[in-house]
Amino acid sequence: MSTLGPERDFAGYRGREPAIRWPNGARLAVSVVVNVEEGAELSIGAGDERNESIYEAVEATEGARDLCMESHFEYGTRAGWPRIRKALADRAIPATLNANGRALALSPWIATEAVADGHEVAAHGWRWERHVHMDEAEERGAIARSVDAIAAAAGTPPVGWHTRSATSVRTRDLLVAHGGFLYDSNAYNDDVPYVVTIAGHDHVVLPYAFDTNDMRYFNRGGFTFAEDFARYCSAAFDRLYEEGATRPRMLSIGLHLRIIGRPARIAGLEMFLDHALGHPGVWFARRDTIAHHWRAGLGLPVWQARSTPKGFAA
Repeated sequence: MSTLGPERDFAGYRGREPAIRWPNGARLAVSVVVNVEEGAELSIGAGDERNESIYEAVEATEGARDLCMESHFEYGTRAGWPRIRKALADRAIPATLNANGRALALSPWIATEAVADGHEVAAHGWRWERHVHMDEAEERGAIARSVDAIAAAAGTPPVGWHTRSATSVRTRDLLVAHGGFLYDSNAYNDDVPYVVTIAGHDHVVLPYAFDTNDMRYFNRGGFTFAEDFARYCSAAFDRLYEEGATRPRMLSIGLHLRIIGRPARIAGLEMFLDHALGHPGVWFARRDTIAHHWRAGLGLPVWQARSTPKGFAA
């Protein structure tokens, strides 16, 4: 593995995307991602080195448990998840749960309900933390621990990965070395999937997005009312739907239990979903399904998980 990490790619497809069509000739693939982070946030009460400081406001409590922050995150599992689950179920929309391992270890029923509804459960790390400053052994351990916790809660190990924000330069190499990951979402650089070759293996990257994301309700991100989320995401949908007439396009919608699950915000998700469902030729799909389809469209072999190399886990 290079200590400098991957080279940057400013070109991408340059307008020459592969001639891949979505199932049934759909013009746009829509990926709804539900982030499950509650209980995985940094917390002195959980034995972590510090408390998380970002919620509706930015406020750090040092040297003691932050019961305010803990309660804020608990809202996501107690009240937010049921609303999001219902909005998706009422419309028969499959989603990907982007889940921290520790979150599901504390609230395993969320994985059980998600699997029962037909959703994918992917990995979002062990804790809700960046990997950028981890050494290799620490990161290997975090990946392995995440996989084990999600497999225990969901019944099967995750095949997708998304680190909170900054990865290390070796994260993707470690995911491929692990052998159980079909794709990762550790990129924000395109509106269409792409494949990278690492150690002789073709690995799918499904770019994610921070703009079509309910995180913009926080920290002066520009969203206040439910309509703000719906209007912005619908505008992104409309443009990509138009472009999708001649080339493949994918739209990622990022959700968080404790954010969009609030009573004044959930209608924004419902309005967007109904807007998208009002158009013919839209494919709502789990991220693993999109990754499998992209590989098939490129003529790559059917992906199968390889066994974890001996000694991978820390």
